[in-house]
Amino acid sequence: MDVKSRNYLLMNRQALEKDIKTSYIMDRMISDEVLTLQEEERVKQQNTQKERAAMLINIILTKDNNSYRSFYNALLHEGYRDLAALLQDGIPAISSGNGKSSMDGMTSYVKTILCEGGVPQRPVVFVTRPKLVDAIKQKLCSLGSDPGWVTVYGMAGCGKTVLTAEALRDHQLLEDYFPGGVHWISVGKQDKAGLLIKLQNLCSRLEHDSTLPQRPPLNIEEARDRLRLLMLRKYPRSLLILDDIWDSWVLKAFDNQCQVLITSRDRSVTDAVAGNKYEVHVESGLAHEKGLEILSLFVNTKISELPEQANCLVRECKGSPLVISLIGALLRDFPSRWEYYLKQLQNKQFKRIRKSSSYDYEALDEAMSISVEQLNDNYKDYYKDLSILPKDVKVPTKVLCILWDMETEEVEDILQEFVNKSLLFCDRNGKSFHYYLHDLQLDFLTEKNRNQLQELHKNIVNQYKKYYKLNMPVPSQEDCMYWYNFLAYHMAGANMQKELRDLMFSLDWIKAKTELVGPAHLIHEYVEYSSILDQKDSTVRENFQEFLSLNGHLLGRQPFPDIIQLGLCQPETSEVYQQAKLHAQRETGTFYLEWINKKSLKNLYRLVVRPHRDAVYHACFSKDRQRIASCGADKTLQVFKTESGETLLEIRAHDDEILCCAFSADGEFVATCSADKKVKIWNSRTGQCRCVYEEHSEQVNCCQFNNRSGQYLLATCSNDTFIKLWDLNKKYCRNTMIGHENSVNHCRFSPNDEYVASCSTDGTVKLWEARSANELRSIEVKDFFKNADEQPDDVEVLVKCCSWSRNSDLILVVAKNKLLLFDVKTCNLLTQVVVSHHSTIQYCDFCPGDELVAVALSHCSVELWNIKSLSKVAYCRGHMSWVHCVTFSPDGSLFLTSSDDQTIRIWETTKVCKSSDAVLKSELDVVFHNGEVMILAIYNQKHLQLINGNTDSVFMQTAAQESPISCCCLSEDLKFAAFGQENGTIKVLQLLDGKVLKSREAYRTSVQHCRFTSDCQTLISSAHDSVIQVWNWQLSESMFLRGHKEAVKDFRLLENSKLLSWSFDGTVKVWNITTGNTEKDFACHGGAVLSCAVSPDGSKFSSTSADKTAKIWSFESSSVLHELKGHEACVRCCSFSPNNKLLATGDDKGEIRIWDILTGALLHFCSPVTVDEGEPTHGGWVTDLSFSPDSKMLVSSGGYLKWWNVTTGESLQTFYTNGTNLKSIHVSPNFNVYVTVDNLGILYVLQKL
Repeated sequence: MDVKSRNYLLMNRQALEKDIKTSYIMDRMISDEVLTLQEEERVKQQNTQKERAAMLINIILTKDNNSYRSFYNALLHEGYRDLAALLQDGIPAISSGNGKSSMDGMTSYVKTILCEGGVPQRPVVFVTRPKLVDAIKQKLCSLGSDPGWVTVYGMAGCGKTVLTAEALRDHQLLEDYFPGGVHWISVGKQDKAGLLIKLQNLCSRLEHDSTLPQRPPLNIEEARDRLRLLMLRKYPRSLLILDDIWDSWVLKAFDNQCQVLITSRDRSVTDAVAGNKYEVHVESGLAHEKGLEILSLFVNTKISELPEQANCLVRECKGSPLVISLIGALLRDFPSRWEYYLKQLQNKQFKRIRKSSSYDYEALDEAMSISVEQLNDNYKDYYKDLSILPKDVKVPTKVLCILWDMETEEVEDILQEFVNKSLLFCDRNGKSFHYYLHDLQLDFLTEKNRNQLQELHKNIVNQYKKYYKLNMPVPSQEDCMYWYNFLAYHMAGANMQKELRDLMFSLDWIKAKTELVGPAHLIHEYVEYSSILDQKDSTVRENFQEFLSLNGHLLGRQPFPDIIQLGLCQPETSEVYQQAKLHAQRETGTFYLEWINKKSLKNLYRLVVRPHRDAVYHACFSKDRQRIASCGADKTLQVFKTESGETLLEIRAHDDEILCCAFSADGEFVATCSADKKVKIWNSRTGQCRCVYEEHSEQVNCCQFNNRSGQYLLATCSNDTFIKLWDLNKKYCRNTMIGHENSVNHCRFSPNDEYVASCSTDGTVKLWEARSANELRSIEVKDFFKNADEQPDDVEVLVKCCSWSRNSDLILVVAKNKLLLFDVKTCNLLTQVVVSHHSTIQYCDFCPGDELVAVALSHCSVELWNIKSLSKVAYCRGHMSWVHCVTFSPDGSLFLTSSDDQTIRIWETTKVCKSSDAVLKSELDVVFHNGEVMILAIYNQKHLQLINGNTDSVFMQTAAQESPISCCCLSEDLKFAAFGQENGTIKVLQLLDGKVLKSREAYRTSVQHCRFTSDCQTLISSAHDSVIQVWNWQLSESMFLRGHKEAVKDFRLLENSKLLSWSFDGTVKVWNITTGNTEKDFACHGGAVLSCAVSPDGSKFSSTSADKTAKIWSFESSSVLHELKGHEACVRCCSFSPNNKLLATGDDKGEIRIWDILTGALLHFCSPVTVDEGEPTHGGWVTDLSFSPDSKMLVSSGGYLKWWNVTTGESLQTFYTNGTNLKSIHVSPNFNVYVTVDNLGILYVLQKL
């Protein structure tokens, strides 16, 4: 060792001896081959931690420069950064010019990259396999800078993971090809919920240094998009390693144009993804010499000096690195037992375990059995406890500390014993250790201890309860995510019915878990453990499952909603509501609201079924509407009754995800097509497979029968660019339609069966003649997006779906966020609709009546559009994840939707349209009178209703008017009502019987506002013009207030027959409504005046404007007192506090500001702490504001309702309405009752609890 390095060790010896724990440092030095096992034993024999450290330093002082470097790196990576810093200046110079350590090519740069990327450490004993390592490196270099896949494949236990990790320990490879780093994720056998957890953890790891922490992605699609952005922007030119991939569908979540290396037992696993592909095959067994090398390293003996039994042992181990390591670890502890272990392997001393593992690894069972038998009895029990660990999950030390009720160091010592014996694997994650078993080891343990698994699960649950008592894990604890993801799994494994029900039916648990990982995993658990949860009754489980399904879109957002408030919106018979009510009553000081008229709100869907255990990709009605067929990611075809959801057929139909299904016209057959490239025809009654078609060369995306009964023609389309026509009476394809340049997503027969339409990712729709299979026309849909404001990296136009009109003359096409309607004969575009600016359309279907179109959107909702009026008539929310499909019944009375949330919902078309097409318009008037809440509302556009908000009963409803009603008002004495119509007519009616007393054709445009004066004799009104009309309806006299130069925005009555009005011309005027004269004229703003408010003492008023400012004015001096600047969008509303000290203003960005009236200073900024990216603070514009009588609280309306603490600016409560875009909020004088209407036309009467 260099003199300088030696001096640095001696100089800092005291600090080193005081602080370091030697065990993990020695592991690293042994793997670096600078410390022998005998030297490790000498250190371990010392009595105290300090003496062990002193012995280790003495040994290092006798060695060369490599040992100094290894010791330094070990300190660095085991968390002793301060001690490593003391030795840094003493690091000896490296002789080779590339900065590589002479022993193994590892530099501090490489170690840092691999440590940060989560790459597994070398095993305790490691032998090089240079040919394979070089082959992996070569394939990684072949990727260049292009996206692509390298697959390292071979059977279980052959060393794929170790070899892949070794290939990455190359400075030049990382620096030249992957300067963005490497990111390792152990995947394993996963369902969708498990994969989502893996993706959430990966995104969290990649975002670790982000200044604004993001909520975890809520579904696989969102996670894929997040990952794509991270790899593109934050980690360009980096490598993603997916270890132990079992299923091809998993890769779709990572198919995002980056460079990926995967290890798998299945070489064809990348067939489902695009890009350059390279393969490295790892032989199933080690070469004989390599097996001997592993044994020699374990027993620290030269190969030539190994006993003769060594050769036989390697042969018995079948060349498996895992098995040889297990035997080697035993021999290290008992070096004289070569003959003993060989005989045990040869004689199959330990009973062969039958297990469901994918590999018949007899030698592994024998080696595992021998290894476990050699543990002392205490350690055997600890190892048995690991039988219940979930597969492919790295478990933090803290979980095992709780299980065994021990300190961290004690647990780590026990686990290190297992690691040393190759019975367990260890990974470093930050400052803590995570442990895991190989799949085959876990299979072995599970089978060996099968009869004790229930007790073992019970033990871990009891230890959890003992540790946490009535508390719950918090995110800062390293074991937190483990318990939230797997506590229910352990309770179910223990068959602890009461404990599982208490956990899963607890709003506290639901809140904590959904806040961390979203609702998808919980819903998966309700389905997974339903047999245990439903032993008494399924109602409670269904209540909670539906609560999560219907509120999933809220439970994933930031800020996280109050789950008690959401629960209070459930039906009163629901267990969720009852639990929420008890919580609300117990929690003093928290503000909760009861939706007192919610009974009148019926669910818009008729039936919700969950026939699948994974995403539902497609569902369709039989022609008689009695049955529904569905298919999805769980590879099953289901047929069930439309009325009840009762299952009629369940078929494991394909080897991969089923992407589409279709009934024949007579309902006799169901066709399915799959990612396994096959098309199958089934008898829809018996489930018998009639035929299988295998002529497509890639996944088949869609299948559709023709519409005539008796003639069975089927159209299919595929990623292979072809559409094929099949005659069920023949074995082979009748016609192949060639013409698309890319994957064909969808195909459909025209209703008259003359044509087939196909949609492709090449941006075209093609029309084919069904009889001849000739191409008739091609519509270049991508041309209709050329002038749109598209993102520069998003130029591809994928045509997803099409639907025919009933007479086959029109075809509706879906691409991105647009509906495009074409004439079939001319291919002319007749009309187009931009459905949404925030999501893409997944599917569309024409209602048989030809006016309605149903559209499935990526943001979990379905919309109905009237294609003639180009208006949205219904918004159907309920699904909590992507909606893949929407299909009308043959008569159009029902439509169904299928989603990633595993549900199919059946909706009644007329009910949805009635309830969603603004049942009540947002213009309403409310009078709070003697404890009663009287509401005047516009019902179905042409009726006026008087509703008692307390009882939700309708007192009076007018006959349908000749023109839609546009505004309405009540007199204070509740004797009269008035309303304006779109044709400009104003009417006054008597509330007692609904009789119209007076009518007047006042305007040529739609009436916008009307209000009674306090004596009820005069009605003030305004329309889309600059004139205000004052109509004494009892005397039939009218007066016109002219002066504004543009349309009047609104007005309000003041005392002493005065009127305040404001206009789009930027002015505010005060009128005398007796004389018709203007008394004051204020030129307030450069832009439109959007609202005004008058101070409680009547001396001031405020104005807000599209110019992003608000102003406070004096009536007396006609001058501006304060100009309030700072809003970043149109200031839409304002309100004075009753104590005359504060003014609140709200803008179109969703922000609220509270100002001091006296000084004009900004006091508070009302805004949640965190908001989802792209999500406005208030769900949209702030449209109305109202203070409480004591001026301490403020309520605001926007995308939903919010209550604020005026003193601090903090949010007190949020009420999420079913719809959005609330125009106003009516508040009772005591601030206890609130009334509003959303854009779905749903009325909300809310009462403070």
